[in-house]
Amino acid sequence: MKKFRRIFLIVIDSLGIGEMPDAADYGDTGADTLGHISECADSFCVPNLQKLGMANLKQLKQVEPVEEPVGYYAALREASASKDTMTGHWEMMGLKVTTPFKTFTDTGFPEDLIAELERRTGHKVIGNKSASGTVILDELGEEEIATGHMIVYTSADSVLQICGNEETFDLKELYRCCEIARELTMREEWKVGRVIARPYVGKKRGEFKRTSNRHDYALKPFGPTALNVLKDAGKDVIAVGKINDIFAGEGITRAERSKSSVHGMEQTIELAGEDFEGLCFVNLVDFDALWGHRRNPVGYREELERFDVKLGELLDKIGDEDLIMITADHGNDPTYSGTDHTREKVPLLIYSPSFDKGGSLGELDTFAVIGATIADNFGIEMPENTIGYSIADRI
Repeated sequence: MKKFRRIFLIVIDSLGIGEMPDAADYGDTGADTLGHISECADSFCVPNLQKLGMANLKQLKQVEPVEEPVGYYAALREASASKDTMTGHWEMMGLKVTTPFKTFTDTGFPEDLIAELERRTGHKVIGNKSASGTVILDELGEEEIATGHMIVYTSADSVLQICGNEETFDLKELYRCCEIARELTMREEWKVGRVIARPYVGKKRGEFKRTSNRHDYALKPFGPTALNVLKDAGKDVIAVGKINDIFAGEGITRAERSKSSVHGMEQTIELAGEDFEGLCFVNLVDFDALWGHRRNPVGYREELERFDVKLGELLDKIGDEDLIMITADHGNDPTYSGTDHTREKVPLLIYSPSFDKGGSLGELDTFAVIGATIADNFGIEMPENTIGYSIADRI
């Protein structure tokens, strides 16, 4: 593979392409995020993904495969024992998670954790159950505003989420409470992958809206990743969206927060106009948060079409020394039952203007080929105890 000066790794959060072989173990038999989105629509306009080979990789009802794709494409299986955001991203960078993070979906959080959280924060906890973030605001937002109580909830992920109204609860107070929750949930029996601050605005049911001031307090990776060795070698590691939160800042040289997935792509396009050497690592969360979890295939399709337009703008900005990799971290089939992520394979599309051709790379057995290939491009050894292997010699 030609050595590239800049690599743009874009994660379309939750864009699965069909069930994993072990999907039944997760209750996800038949899940197919991209396939089912396509089946639900009469039209689906993604010409840039199409020319990179997406429809060659995954059969789509409205999008034809191309005879000569300009990019390489592969399906990736997840080696880790999970289907959450943090696990997927950590595996991309070389870490295999063998024990899933704790979830409290069925029971809510234990009484002793809630009691300690109330004591330390000074706020009574309301909620304490698994819920959609928008639904629980309609249910409890007015009570929180009137009483100063604190909405705590979870989901099918390993998360403890705290809502706070920006006008009445105050952002600084919300962040303080989340920092306390993160400290408490470092205990083994309560250890969750992330504590998430969920600020919102509005005064009454039906008007509440979550804001972009969300903040994730994630566990630090349990070992060094591809990001650490890139940073240690003096390369730029630019995080866009929630990447910095997912890795708790480890191996990151610069972080840019995004207001939306479209904004995240706009930031990436701007970064393509800057002079850096290394990795620009982007997460586009709206696909997951706004459309997958809310089981909205129409919204998901429209978001993909908006992404494709921005992808075209990015492709116009890059040169022969640049490489683009597009992937996902798990599935979240918007036509499936429940609101949980789905255990699926994910796409990997690879493109540079310097390519003479593209083609199939088949099905690969871990997301970690991504980090290993990036490290190999820069002539850097992956850390000890990581997984994955480079596919640089195949592209």
